[in-house]
Amino acid sequence: MSDAKSVVEVTAHDVQGPGVVACPNPKMALWSSHPKVFIDISHDGQGKCPYCGTVYQLKAGEVLHSHH
Repeated sequence: MSDAKSVVEVTAHDVQGPGVVACPNPKMALWSSHPKVFIDISHDGQGKCPYCGTVYQLKAGEVLHSHH
């Protein structure tokens, strides 16, 4: 039996600033909301919300504009 939390695929268009996404995201139900947090996905292409455990993952083939 899988204990997988929900995984949200994001595109480069969804990412804000230097590589962060906001959680809760607009598709989540209001009853499940928590304080807004920004999750950094710029380092390894994914990040996990500390409140609800949702994993945000950069969609395959998407490229973040980095400032290296």
